[in-house]
Amino acid sequence: MDFLRPASWEEALAAKAEHPAAVPIAGGTDVMVEINFDHRRPEYLMDLDRVGDLHEWEVGADTVRLGASVPYTRIMEHLRAELPGLALASHTVASPQIRNRGGVGGNLGTASPAGDAHPALLAAGAEVEAESAARGIRMIPIDAFYTGVKRNALRPDELIRAVHIRKADGPQQFSKVGTRNAMVIAVCAFGLALHPQTRTVRTGIGSAAPTPVRATTAEEFLNAALEEGGFWDGGQTLPPSVLKQFADLCSAACNPIDDVRGTASYRRRAVGVMARRTLTWTWESYRGGRRAAFPEGGAA
Repeated sequence: MDFLRPASWEEALAAKAEHPAAVPIAGGTDVMVEINFDHRRPEYLMDLDRVGDLHEWEVGADTVRLGASVPYTRIMEHLRAELPGLALASHTVASPQIRNRGGVGGNLGTASPAGDAHPALLAAGAEVEAESAARGIRMIPIDAFYTGVKRNALRPDELIRAVHIRKADGPQQFSKVGTRNAMVIAVCAFGLALHPQTRTVRTGIGSAAPTPVRATTAEEFLNAALEEGGFWDGGQTLPPSVLKQFADLCSAACNPIDDVRGTASYRRRAVGVMARRTLTWTWESYRGGRRAAFPEGGAA
């Protein structure tokens, strides 16, 4: 196994063009496990740790450009207000040592359905910035990024440079079921984001289908229920019937398997429970914000 260590982004793209099969490594939290268990034996490893651009982020007017190697710890410390769902998901990643090394780019590159960042990225509405030396930059919508079990839309000569994530305009939540409280792969996970500016809701489900997925039918149902019932303007409590239907539709969006961490039926059930709870939490947070903004009960 040969080890490539580019000192700049340009060198990294050139090395990837010359060796398309080279496996990028930054935090190494997924790749090194696979190598240690002899599940993967790549001809080339490309260490991206010296590429400084990958460790930086930029907060714009509407989006955050998050470098692929920004550690989860930095997201938790500095981007909690802009990316609350991703910050919550970052809290659940492994241990402090791994959170100090791992980043979102590694989750995306591995494309495991159990990656903790995926539900939050789907719910927030992200785009992946990929680049190759030959074709330059292209933006891949997160909904089109996952193409199969541990497969993604990257071309052989492309590397992930950053992720562009819409800044939160409403409450977001993340929930995860594991066999213990730390250092655990998700049995299943669920992300939810309210987008009051567009009056829409987005979801993300992890570890309950061959790829990370959205519960689009559940989103469509909830979007219609909130609009038709005047909930966005009125800020009423959601009725139990809406919560139950949303939870049932989220469960139906799953296509899980039985494995050592949990059964398929348990995963469907757990996703429904998480969907109901996270919707309750986010909606109550939204209502609390409206009460603070309009203490006399007026509308915007």
